[in-house]
Amino acid sequence: MQRSASAAMSRKGWALFLAMSVIWGVPYLLIKVAVGELSPVMVVFGRCLLGAALLLPWTVARGQLRPALRYWKPLLLFTVLEMTGPWLLLSYAEQTLSSSLTGLLVAGVPFVAALAGRLAGDEERLTPVRLAGMGLGVVGIAVLLGLDVEGLALLPLLAVALVVVGYATAPLIVSRALPDVPGVAASAIALTVTGVVYAPFAVPRLGSAVRAPADALLSVLTLGVLCTAVALALFFALIREVGPQRALVITFLNPAVAVLLGVLLLDEPFTLGLAVGLPVIVLGCALATRRSPVRTDRCELSDVDAAVP
Repeated sequence: MQRSASAAMSRKGWALFLAMSVIWGVPYLLIKVAVGELSPVMVVFGRCLLGAALLLPWTVARGQLRPALRYWKPLLLFTVLEMTGPWLLLSYAEQTLSSSLTGLLVAGVPFVAALAGRLAGDEERLTPVRLAGMGLGVVGIAVLLGLDVEGLALLPLLAVALVVVGYATAPLIVSRALPDVPGVAASAIALTVTGVVYAPFAVPRLGSAVRAPADALLSVLTLGVLCTAVALALFFALIREVGPQRALVITFLNPAVAVLLGVLLLDEPFTLGLAVGLPVIVLGCALATRRSPVRTDRCELSDVDAAVP
């Protein structure tokens, strides 16, 4: 039985919520460390290889692989928008941008998703509150870039913008074309396909990659195991415990974690742009994703509304 929106969150729900808020705020730090020694292709390939090695056997053992593959066309599109494109673009961008700035820019996903859903015919209304939230988000990003733009290259910013578009539109594929595909199965297939795509470019570099510094290799290992395979499994549990609407709130806390880790562990500057832009963007995202009273059908993969960084 699905919990009502007013039900109090259980201890298990709070534990899962806090865990996911931290776990999906960590990848920006790990990617920044990894791309300091490894190419973006190697980082994405290593992450996918580890994640698929854990999730694909789980999917096969539960007999979910073959039924999921019947939806191979929308699954392929979802894979490109959620993993294959965004993960390489993030790794490329973080060769130049700080992890904290990247994480904060990706916080724009919720209100871009709200706008994309509306343009695609979503039944939920764009209320004045949600429109105000989108406006605040745009203002926050403008303030952030306006105050911190000195020395920033255009191409990495465009790469992050494409990531935001991918993360914002992938849930539309899920809700419209993949409602019957279990979340772990779709994730396992997406990780496997992405790994296969980048294998021809990554495998010839494996010899030099294994000689990379330990902190870079540990970052890739943590990305693949904790921030991908374990995180997806935990997030499905969070959805079952508190429902998709509450679970989406982690999107507002992930950037704060990314900024905090970047400043404390990588000595990244806490700039005026971050200080002003962070609260404005988070508030804008919170308002932009407020649900209207219209009832929507629950989707097996509603968890992908939160971007997997």
